Amino acid sequence: MRKNREARHARLADAISVVSAPESAMSSTASIETRIAAACRQIDAAETPPPLAELAAAAGLSPWHFHRQFKAVTGVTPKAYAAAQRTRRVQEALAAGSSVTEAVFNAGFNATSRFYAGSDATLGMAPQRFRSGGAGEAIRFGIGQCSLGALLVAATATGICRIELGDDAGTLLQRLQDLFPKASLIGGDAEFEDWMARVVGLIDAPGIGASLPLDIRGSAFQQRVWQALRAIPPGSTASYADIAERIGQPKAVRAVANACGANPLAVAIPCHRVVRTDGGLGGYRWGIARKEALLEREAEQAH
Repeated sequence: MRKNREARHARLADAISVVSAPESAMSSTASIETRIAAACRQIDAAETPPPLAELAAAAGLSPWHFHRQFKAVTGVTPKAYAAAQRTRRVQEALAAGSSVTEAVFNAGFNATSRFYAGSDATLGMAPQRFRSGGAGEAIRFGIGQCSLGALLVAATATGICRIELGDDAGTLLQRLQDLFPKASLIGGDAEFEDWMARVVGLIDAPGIGASLPLDIRGSAFQQRVWQALRAIPPGSTASYADIAERIGQPKAVRAVANACGANPLAVAIPCHRVVRTDGGLGGYRWGIARKEALLEREAEQAH
């Protein structure tokens, strides 16, 4: 999945809305969330991932307890968080024109082979292609109108990687071009037109459902959240807290919201079915009005 790779490895610390105390002055009464936020910032600032024992000591916790609490709050392990931050640094360096080797080593990887082993899942393509703006990558796409406004569907050889809703087609296309300025953007063939028609069907008649080939790429935590979202039936909703419970991370409510916000596949991964615990709509990257319309439509068709 190609949408906003930075968003896929977004800073989980930024999703924790707390103010952390300096690590050296962390009091025994500081909340767990405050300590974990400080640990995230410590990882962010380090050139190489700090050892677990060092992070735990700064937080005033045992390594075992720190590891457990870190995962409970952020939804990922300290190791996975550090890996996401290193990948973000590689992305930024490649986009700035650094060589692959320079970007990888400066990000803290001690061997290029370690980064290459997971580059397709994290960058969505080989590092050289990412650095060159997707050069050599073929992306089929189609733009049209649906009942919710402009619609863009894009796909790799694996399947649909992006479904976007917006106010005008030009803006949607520009976003795709900005992501991969050197990729080969080609019009969809008959098979692709069928996929696009099925996406429109998901928007207009979600109760019918649709089997679509999807190219879903994200962190392990995002994948778990998105899988849980796809299990919510049309006409039903779940809270961010519900999703956190379902994936076995009840304290990771903010991280769940962050994963919903990083979803690049509107309606196919139904993040619009996730609402606040008090029943409020919460956020929606494609506009609250569209979220409300989708939920009303699904509720009507469910009865």
